[in-house]
Amino acid sequence: MRKGRIIALLAFLLFGGAAIDARAQTPAEFYKGKQVTLITSASVGGGYDQYARLLAKHMPRFIPGNPTIVVQNMPGADGLRAANYLYNVAAQDGSVIGGLARNNGVTKFYTPDNAQVQFDARKFHWLGSPQQEIGLFVLRTEKGAKSIDDLKKIEITTSSTARNSPASIYPRMLNELYGTKIKPVEGYAGSQDALLALERNETDAHVSGGSSAAFRARIDPMLKAGKAKIALQMGMTRDPAYPDVPTAIEIMPTTEGKQLFEIAFAEQVMGRPFVMPPGVPEDRVKVLRDAFDAALKDPELLKEAASQKMEIDPVSGAEINALLDRVYAAPPELAARLSAMAK
Repeated sequence: MRKGRIIALLAFLLFGGAAIDARAQTPAEFYKGKQVTLITSASVGGGYDQYARLLAKHMPRFIPGNPTIVVQNMPGADGLRAANYLYNVAAQDGSVIGGLARNNGVTKFYTPDNAQVQFDARKFHWLGSPQQEIGLFVLRTEKGAKSIDDLKKIEITTSSTARNSPASIYPRMLNELYGTKIKPVEGYAGSQDALLALERNETDAHVSGGSSAAFRARIDPMLKAGKAKIALQMGMTRDPAYPDVPTAIEIMPTTEGKQLFEIAFAEQVMGRPFVMPPGVPEDRVKVLRDAFDAALKDPELLKEAASQKMEIDPVSGAEINALLDRVYAAPPELAARLSAMAK
């Protein structure tokens, strides 16, 4: 019995004591010489993976102790595989961070009974996103519509890839919540084909879920020639390039309409989000958030991003956590109504 107690005490001192000591370390002591794993839900070579590798290269310089960051790809289930791993399996000490799909944060909101979602998005410590999306409502001028209000009287068509894409969902929301008469024409292979339809006058408009550099370059000739205009912005805030064009949230006449669009746009704000598991100590959360924010202002990172035509429009982790708190606090009937409009 006595021998067993001694062995148990030694085990505690060796392992339990080590864990306590690790928690007692300063962030600089903890991260010195350490390898941090960045688990991204994306496959190699895509946009999400590109941002993960950009951060892995530049962020370590801003973390006390200057650890290395190694990217590990964990695709599957539209990001849920990685999210579940980070929440339930990954080390909770700050040595593992993750990059998720933008819709993972609100999946449980839309489908509360989804057994695949084994995490509470609000309990992640969100690092932030290097990019947030603002969609644009590009409207040809031939129909004579001068503002979004004119579309309550003038019926138009808009090009879209599929019924469940923002290019179709946002117009249906505008029809139901604002009274517009917009008919999505679906089946285009991608955003470039949808824009080609707009250029060829096959459709009267295109409503985008985002607006990359390539997207803006494509619509710019039409805007400059006066063949099209930006009728509305599909995002939380106005894009500085279009300061006089309102957002869908701003024009909504009811509080419910504003809330529904805010929920719909939550994914856009999250852009390319990065997280820490929920159990990471607060001091390490702070230094990693500070490092994330600093890296996205760093001239070296910005130069490399520009060379790769990567958009950098950061949103902080604290802003994402606050946004998710607002979304999940919405009444269940709002979620049901939004889900119905999205189907």
